Amino acid sequence: MPEERWHVSSAVVTVAHGEREAVQDRIMALGGVELHGGDATRLIVTIEGNSTGQLGDRLTEINLMPGVLAANMVFEHAEETEEPPCHST
Repeated sequence: MPEERWHVSSAVVTVAHGEREAVQDRIMALGGVELHGGDATRLIVTIEGNSTGQLGDRLTEINLMPGVLAANMVFEHAEETEEPPCHST
C-alpha cells in the first residue's frame, strides 16, 4: 500500500461581535474541521487533510464565511502514514 501524507493545522478564527454562534455552526458543518474552544470573538480549530493545499483551501473557505473577520493558521504538522488517521475528510 502506498504511503500517504497526513496534515493537520491549528487556526484562530476571529469573528465579528455577536456572530460567534453562527460562525461556529458553519465551521462545524465542514468536513475535516474540529472546534476546540474559544471566547466571544475567537474560535480555535484544527483542520485535517491530505495536503497543505487542502488545508489552505479549507482555511480560505472559513475566511470567506459571513461573520469571519480573519482566519489565521498557527501551526501545521505533516507525516507519512499507510492509512490517514483522519476520518472526517
